[in-house]
Amino acid sequence: MLLTILGCSGSLPGPHGPASGYLVEADGCRLAIELGSGVLASLQARHDLFSLDALLFSHLHPDHCGDFTTLAVTRRYHTHPPYDTRERRLPVHGPSETADRLARAYAETAEELLTTDLSDVFEFHMLSEDAVTRIGPFEITAVRVDHPAEAYGFRIATKGATLAYTGDTGPCDALRTLAEGVDVLLSEATWTHADDRPTGKHLSGVQAGRVAAEAGVGRLLLTHIAPWTDRDAVLAEARSQFTGPVEVVDQGGTYVVDEPVVRVIGGHGN
Repeated sequence: MLLTILGCSGSLPGPHGPASGYLVEADGCRLAIELGSGVLASLQARHDLFSLDALLFSHLHPDHCGDFTTLAVTRRYHTHPPYDTRERRLPVHGPSETADRLARAYAETAEELLTTDLSDVFEFHMLSEDAVTRIGPFEITAVRVDHPAEAYGFRIATKGATLAYTGDTGPCDALRTLAEGVDVLLSEATWTHADDRPTGKHLSGVQAGRVAAEAGVGRLLLTHIAPWTDRDAVLAEARSQFTGPVEVVDQGGTYVVDEPVVRVIGGHGN
């Protein structure tokens, strides 16, 4: 299983990289998770946009889905696509209002919204908590997490590796279930730890490290750090709680997820 960081800046694009976006690949199957602001450019630098096999959204805040409308333009109006996008629609898995919310983002006027139906080139699927979704070699379990919007974390397994992704969340019991025994935990860590942080929104480095330790993960990768947050401080916090391998991801980084180690191929940027 390959994990590529297309974007990792928390809450908005950073000065040197996109907002949230990840690519997971195995056995020739290509799965995108999130499509935040700037991620489509990062994806195009690596792969043909038509090569995606499915797209997952953990929730529908703009820093996680802002580039979807431009993907819709590509699939609707590209003058020479490699296949008929209406015959081969892209599966999109997301929260309950995904199709409606993304149509509202796409439509330019209230009048256009009355007739906007993106299901001509996308196949929308509603996430169901704890149900297993099979996409190619992947078995994907969605777990509801603690965030102001309807939000999910994902546990993604193949025969040889398991990756857990928290999405955006505050501390909650579901995180331990999500991450239990995985090879890699890709965890948000938006800010440094403080007792007066708003509840039910995000994790600190301390809280991400604590989840990794309690769940017994093989390796912790920290992501979604806000541009105004000290990355080194977040990393130090996580290391104070988790004694296993831990690092802050970079945009462009590619990780081989297997057992018992994760090998870092490369990366750069914010």
